[in-house]
Amino acid sequence: MVDYEFYSVIYRGKAIAPDEWAAAEREASATLERYKRKYTVTEPTVTEPAGTVDAEKMAVCAMADVLMYHAKAESGALASAAIGSVSVSYASSSTADHSRQRQEKDTYQAACMYLDIYRGVC
Repeated sequence: MVDYEFYSVIYRGKAIAPDEWAAAEREASATLERYKRKYTVTEPTVTEPAGTVDAEKMAVCAMADVLMYHAKAESGALASAAIGSVSVSYASSSTADHSRQRQEKDTYQAACMYLDIYRGVC
């Protein structure tokens, strides 16, 4: 389990609010557990100047960011805003590719940024 402090301090995530973290982390962790059941997932040793970084936790954070991005895009969340002359626009799920297949691909790629995932014969 990855807590919000790890997400905001170590991973330096800013896209997910504290009150949204539990749900995003739960979905990302469940997805990673599914990968572990289906594929060979290994955690490389990554050393930073401050010490060893937990690659699996970093992967969960990256995956949570992707999942939150897709959730907001599907809901037509605010895409941009301006205060000076009042301008607003909303993301359109019909104009962007936010299909389940795209979400799964993006989530997998986020996990691969931190973990080695072997899916079979090369």
